[in-house]
Amino acid sequence: MTTLDAAPSPAAHPAPTYSIAETAARTGLTPHTLRYYERDGLMLHDVGRSVSGHRRYTAQDLHWIELINRLRSTGMPIREIRRYADLVRAGSGNETERLALLRGHRQQVLSQLTQVQEHLGAIDRKIGIYLDRLEQQELGG
Repeated sequence: MTTLDAAPSPAAHPAPTYSIAETAARTGLTPHTLRYYERDGLMLHDVGRSVSGHRRYTAQDLHWIELINRLRSTGMPIREIRRYADLVRAGSGNETERLALLRGHRQQVLSQLTQVQEHLGAIDRKIGIYLDRLEQQELGG
């Protein structure tokens, strides 16, 4: 095997990283929120830093932030997200706890979804009433 056949070393092509501004743009969060996530123990690890001390986020960090966003958007409290992050950081052996936490949250999301569907049904019924009234007015009645 020649040196041309060898796979490039990871150090030769480091994975891309993103500044806090780039990460904010990619995630839809503010830099303040990203700093808060790190400070409050929601990230899986300390965010990397450049030589000048600026935060540098990896693709893995962005995927994790996306999950945090989904959990927050569906109503999971910060303390539960922190608990989940603690479990993930602890490594394998606690999958039962992780599963229980996520299943519990999933059940809450399903309950919220049912309520939203009921609300949507009520709105649709009200729209139907107004459409019927407008149709009656157009028919002269």
